[in-house]
Amino acid sequence: MSGHSKWSTIKRKKGAADAKRGKIFTKLIREIATAAGMGGGDPDANPRLRLAIDKARIANMPKDNIERGIKKGTGASDGEAYDEAIYEGYGPGGTAVLIETLTDNKNRTVGEVRHVFSKFGGNLGASGCVSYLFEKKGLIQFETEGLDTDALLEASLEAGAEDVLEEGDSVTVVTTPADFEAVKGALAQAQYGPVHAAISLEPASMVKLEGKDAETMLSLADALEDLDDVQSVNANFDISEAEMARLAS
Repeated sequence: MSGHSKWSTIKRKKGAADAKRGKIFTKLIREIATAAGMGGGDPDANPRLRLAIDKARIANMPKDNIERGIKKGTGASDGEAYDEAIYEGYGPGGTAVLIETLTDNKNRTVGEVRHVFSKFGGNLGASGCVSYLFEKKGLIQFETEGLDTDALLEASLEAGAEDVLEEGDSVTVVTTPADFEAVKGALAQAQYGPVHAAISLEPASMVKLEGKDAETMLSLADALEDLDDVQSVNANFDISEAEMARLAS
């Protein structure tokens, strides 16, 4: 699992996201509306919408909010239309950073992304400059407390998972994008409840960061995630969990 995925996990466990719950819900509604607009409002026939709804439920979003998002996307209620845009760049120590956005104004979004990169010593790059370093993977994460990890490993591999990674007090089941829904469904049927499930861009190689570079990279990632139009930030940094936990405190 990438350094950025570990950083997100640490923040979630420390409750750092609680104060931003409203912003998280706004981003999730935007994803739900976009998915519904692209593939229709039936999650059984729209895998992207089904995944967006699952993410919203894991985040404890009320059912009414989810339904409003679907209505926005299908035109059943007034709402903005969003375009997908991906931005790529470099952070401290040459870290590769790939940002996925949903925006109603690309000029505004690219300006905000460029400003954040500049503020933390990074650079916004050309399209394709780092995307080749990332590969889409399904990630299904569980907390180890009260979990029979051996049984989870067996059930995951039987369902078609590529790998199961145990790090600290969490376990991550890794799948191909094509097998993600099947594996997640099989584990749910076996009564395994994830704390996080998403198709993410995982790096093929890592950049080890320490000291000031590590601190600045985490600040850059947080500032990018805080932008309204940013849906996800993916980066290939490798920072020790102890250092990340210290910086999150």
